[in-house]
Amino acid sequence: MPNPVVHWEMMSRDPAQVSAFYEKVFGWKIKHMPEMDYRIVEPGGEGGIGGGIFEPKQKGPWPGNLTLYVNVDDLAAFRRKIVAAGGKIHVEEQQVPGMGAFSLFTDPEGRMMGLWKAAEKK
Repeated sequence: MPNPVVHWEMMSRDPAQVSAFYEKVFGWKIKHMPEMDYRIVEPGGEGGIGGGIFEPKQKGPWPGNLTLYVNVDDLAAFRRKIVAAGGKIHVEEQQVPGMGAFSLFTDPEGRMMGLWKAAEKK
């Protein structure tokens, strides 16, 4: 039986700032649910995996890091958007032979994330 990823969560010291960053860069729909102090993330697109952003009640350090790769159509354009929104690029572009290319960046809190562009099918 397959075990697909069906949800993800980001722990954040400032969920509002991090939510605004991802809305601005990727156009994700993020709904704040004050009664739960939780933000539901709907990335959209076919096959998109939803998630959540929240501030843990316990003090850090919080265990583990989450790195997701976000599918994009233009790595360079999204790197520019990331920098403009307050992020930092760590890997400009690296090819994965026969598969595509990726870039790595951190958001304003230093969370490592990736951009992915699949190779064009021949």
